[in-house]
Amino acid sequence: MSSESTDDPVFKALAHHRRREILDLLKDGPQTTGTLCEMFPQMDRCTVMLHLKVLQEADLLIARKEGRERWNHLNSLPIKHIYDRWISAYAGHSLSILDRLKGDLDGQPE
Repeated sequence: MSSESTDDPVFKALAHHRRREILDLLKDGPQTTGTLCEMFPQMDRCTVMLHLKVLQEADLLIARKEGRERWNHLNSLPIKHIYDRWISAYAGHSLSILDRLKGDLDGQPE
């Protein structure tokens, strides 16, 4: 399987603003499914669970059962892989273009 194919579920998961909000909440530490549902009163429990399922399928979320509770933990490694593959390479290129532009502008007479 190519890296693009394995990245597709991550991009799909990150495409929805509610899933990004869930990941933001998990940055501070694991949350139970019940707590996450309470944090999104505009959505019913089934909708939150569907978002959690998409995040889990993209390996962005690791769920652990403890008794009757399901704890959701952030797994940021897929995001790091996306950063390494897509963002860092383009960021370096953009910085070199901006540096060249600055040099060109600094060299122009006023």
